[in-house]
Amino acid sequence: MPTLPTDLEAWVRGIAATQDPRVVESTPVVPLVTRGLPTRPLAPEHSQVFICAGVIVKLHGAGTHPGRLALRLRGIGAPDMDRLWIQPLRYAAIPAPGDRLATIWPRVTVLSTIDRPPWPEIGQLLARLHRMPQTDELPRLGGHSRLARGVAYLRQSGRGDLAWLADLGDSLAARLETPRQVTLAHGDFHLGQLGHTPLRRSWKLLDVDDFGVGDPAWDLARPAGFWAAGLLDDDAWMTFLDAYREAGGPAVPPDGDPWPALDLPARAAVVVATVQALRTPHSDGTAEELLAACRRMHS
Repeated sequence: MPTLPTDLEAWVRGIAATQDPRVVESTPVVPLVTRGLPTRPLAPEHSQVFICAGVIVKLHGAGTHPGRLALRLRGIGAPDMDRLWIQPLRYAAIPAPGDRLATIWPRVTVLSTIDRPPWPEIGQLLARLHRMPQTDELPRLGGHSRLARGVAYLRQSGRGDLAWLADLGDSLAARLETPRQVTLAHGDFHLGQLGHTPLRRSWKLLDVDDFGVGDPAWDLARPAGFWAAGLLDDDAWMTFLDAYREAGGPAVPPDGDPWPALDLPARAAVVVATVQALRTPHSDGTAEELLAACRRMHS
């Protein structure tokens, strides 16, 4: 794992000390790790998440729009949102080293580090989010931006052997520009976006960066795409889908074939996941599986 710069470590520890009196000069600062890998590489263009005692400090990616981040933080603090989202320790971002923004959160247990996914709870949680009253203040959810960044990375990588994957991403982006419907949505949902505080075992949503309004099918896209690619078993997918439908989730019809609503977002989610795997060290096996799924889509 890359070494944390000393000045950044001291800054994170200082921020954590404002929220947790147990933090002292020797308290360790540790990158949040899931499945043995940091949640984000330590490269400055990515977001970074650090644990210090009972506090999580998140440095948002370079270029994060301060106005949109402020709206998103305000949005998850709206009435009844505390039932769905882990709430920040401060509802405002603070300046961070490198002209970045940081947010401060309570320490949580992240689902992907320890547990078998509770698919019924996940389906119900997303359905409840999608049924919450909309607000005109929130920006568009971030799925479109994530796809665009993935395509940009492929174009700039110099890998001509992946030009077909960038073309696939461009085609999907054009077809997804107009949403089928609009609700509140997480915008980048996957299993690593679920956590609970030490005393509460109910799972709640994490990561506000892509929260907004848009097609709720984006939040079902990754499980759907992984199921279609053979990377998620039938039982898990059907349990998740049935729970979402039973809770009144609007992203798919209440019965019948859900795929007309999910097909394009699911394909986009697989493309985004493929780019993430290509950029992540030690993920060659996962990257190859996802590339194979993308080749099938392309053909």
